[in-house]
Order: sequence, then structure tokens, then C-alpha cells
Amino acid sequence: MHHLIDEYLNYLTVEKGASRNTIDGYSRDLSRYAGFVGEGGTRGIGGVGTEEVISFLASLQGEGLAANSVNRALAAIRGFYKYLLREKKVEHTPVAHIELARVWMRLPDVLSREEMNLLLAQPGAATPADLRDASMLELLYATGIRVSELIGLTVNSINWQVGYLVAMGKGEKERIVPVGRTAYDRVKRYLDGARPLLLKGAENDHLFLNHSGKGMTRQGFWKIVKKYAAKAGLGKRVHPHTFRHSFASHLLEGGADLRSVQIMLGHADISTTQIYTHVTRERLKEIHRKYHPRG
Repeated sequence: MHHLIDEYLNYLTVEKGASRNTIDGYSRDLSRYAGFVGEGGTRGIGGVGTEEVISFLASLQGEGLAANSVNRALAAIRGFYKYLLREKKVEHTPVAHIELARVWMRLPDVLSREEMNLLLAQPGAATPADLRDASMLELLYATGIRVSELIGLTVNSINWQVGYLVAMGKGEKERIVPVGRTAYDRVKRYLDGARPLLLKGAENDHLFLNHSGKGMTRQGFWKIVKKYAAKAGLGKRVHPHTFRHSFASHLLEGGADLRSVQIMLGHADISTTQIYTHVTRERLKEIHRKYHPRG
């Protein structure tokens, strides 16, 4: 997809006379889009559907991007597919029926506590990779950090004495997030018993390693999530950001205040965090319908 993006950006520059700011913005948005689609396992530009585009836009919103920024990303994707249709590179566009803001500003996908427990129970502890996978999934749910923050953790990112980690967020901003006993124990077990085996005598500061002893990638972790979501038989789309959404929703369901959740998620604006209050209300309505005798 990347060479097609380059062709499109060149078209905007040469034939449309787009400004440098526009080109830079579209380049960033389309590169992120290509990466997201690639991590999801989609093969070829023609295999992308509307659901993947909406999931991408929802992930941007979940990361704290303002509505204008997400709408700009949608505009970039829309223009990209319009160009591909004109050049006969694709036969259809997956963004034809996606409108600005309101369609993609849906409630984020979350798992119930029961579903999350089922998912976290899948990896087991038979191999070093199993221990790594279990600790990564548990830590992601326990802290609500972004995937980029998870794979960016080093062996020194967790304060083992106090029980918190330091995440490097957007704009190189650090924030402190409590880890929790279950995640603490799983990561410690991985660090002591499994990581040295994956490291294979090499030197690497990354906390989570792949089979080659190198730092885990976003794409590699996406495959891990898909593997265990399928194994759990949840019957719904689960992506890495689902853990972040579920973390926030479950905290609020349990009585946490919005400001504390905002700080742990690293949202600059509390209005971004407020979407999870809507998730909680939807969950309460679901519980009422299920358990009330006249629900």
C-alpha cells in the first residue's frame, strides 16, 4: 500500500498543487492507516472493507485525537481511494458510506469482565512465549497503556518496589500508572524465567522480546491478540486497543472517578475520557435488560 500512497501524494503535489502542510498531514495519516491495516492481516489494498476503516478511525479517537484530526484522516483516506478508483487500482471504495464524525464516533468496543478473564486465561505457561504473552496481555489490561507504550517498555520501566510503571506517551510525556498484583506477578515471572531464554545471550533493554531476542513489534503483538481472542471463542472483534477501552470502562464501572482514569490513560483533555462514561451507561442498561424481571 505504501507505494500507492507515494503515488497519491505525488499526484496531490504535482497535479493538485497541495500545500506542504497538507501533504505532510496526509502522509502521516495514510502511513498510520497502512500500518493499521497491515497489522490486522489484510492482504492487498482491495481487501480492505468499511469495518477496517471504521476500526482505524475509532482507534485514533481512542488514542485521544480530536474530532478535527480524525476527520482529517478520513478526508485523506477518502481522497486516496478516489484517486485509486480513477487510476483503476481498486474496484470499490470502503469509505463511500462513512460520514464525518458521527458514524465513527461510536462507543468503543469493550469486553465484559467475564470475557476479559476468559481471554487472559488463554496463554498458559508451557513455554517462554506463553509466559511472555500472558504477561503482555495482563499488563495491557492492568494499566490501559497504548500498544506503542507497551512494546516500548524497558526492563527498567517498572518500579518493582512500589508497583508502578513509567509509560512514555505522546509528545514524549511520561506518566506513572499502577501495575496491580496480578500483572506484577505475571511480568515478574516472565522477566525471571522466560525473558533470559528469549534473549539468548544477546543484549537488549526491551522488556518484551520476540523469538529472535529483539523487541516485540506492533504487528507481532497484534497477532498475539488475534490468536488468543480466537482461542477464547469470544465471537467479536478484539484488537489491542480493546484492552485500553476495557480498562477504562471497568474502572468507571467499579466506581473510579473520571479524573483518575484520565490521568492513567494519559488523555490531555478530559472530554476524550468522557466517552467511557457512555460505555458504562450502556453496560448498566445491558445489565438491567438481562437481570431485571421486567427489563
